[in-house]
Amino acid sequence: MSFLSIRGLSAVVKGGPRLLRSVSMDVEAGEVRGLVGESGAGKSMIGKAVLGILPRSVEVVDGEIWLDGVDLLRMPPGERRRKVGAVAALIPQDPLTALNPSRRIGRQITDRLVDILGWTRADADRRAVELLTEVHIPDPTRVMRAYPHELSGGMRQRVLIASAFAAEPKLIVADEPTTALDVTVQKQILRLIKDMQAQHGTALLFVTHDLGVVSKVCDSLSVLYAGKVIEQTSVREFFRAPAHPYSAALLAATPKYTDPDAGLHPVPDAVIAAVRAEVEASEVRHG
Repeated sequence: MSFLSIRGLSAVVKGGPRLLRSVSMDVEAGEVRGLVGESGAGKSMIGKAVLGILPRSVEVVDGEIWLDGVDLLRMPPGERRRKVGAVAALIPQDPLTALNPSRRIGRQITDRLVDILGWTRADADRRAVELLTEVHIPDPTRVMRAYPHELSGGMRQRVLIASAFAAEPKLIVADEPTTALDVTVQKQILRLIKDMQAQHGTALLFVTHDLGVVSKVCDSLSVLYAGKVIEQTSVREFFRAPAHPYSAALLAATPKYTDPDAGLHPVPDAVIAAVRAEVEASEVRHG
């Protein structure tokens, strides 16, 4: 079995619409899988379901999430939190809101090591300094004592990357980790995430709407529409010949930076109508 194996995962807003529709996918040890699609397609919901941090208004109604050989959805909540905390981590989207403004950077990196994994504070502090050095933060001892508002956006995102890798997780969910950054810093952060992932051999579930990012970071990808997986393939095959018309339309809609005079090509209404009908027909078949 794959390190992460999702089978038939469905989730709904309590008393409301369906957000995930029988989602199935596998992520092997050390693999980087991209989750792509339009806003609202369910990309972030898959990552949150794996980590057990879905909003209270969202409920998983069917399926299995196998992580490191155990089905998380069949575990008691406390046991599940300990399991996920030991083997998985999150790089969130916005570093300014993800970091606690009233706590020093060092404690925000080390608390997980101390509280969940039982490290001593001294060992956790040494590990934090090592990681801040690893993500190319100058004067890491000073940064350990700093507060988030004293750092730039790129520095804060580097802190979140260091925190995610602190306990040597086997899986990291990266939820659009460069959206809040300018283009130059975004390129640096993407290179850093990829280098850290390769160095530590960590599996990565990379949530993004940017196919350019997928081409640089990911090995494989799953394309989603309205909570349903439309296509799953290798990144190389996707950019060579996408199999689904919706995937091909997404690729065609990506701006071509090598040809700035080329016009934008939105996904055609006919393609949207066809994929929506496909999703609805699948929903009827599966009840």
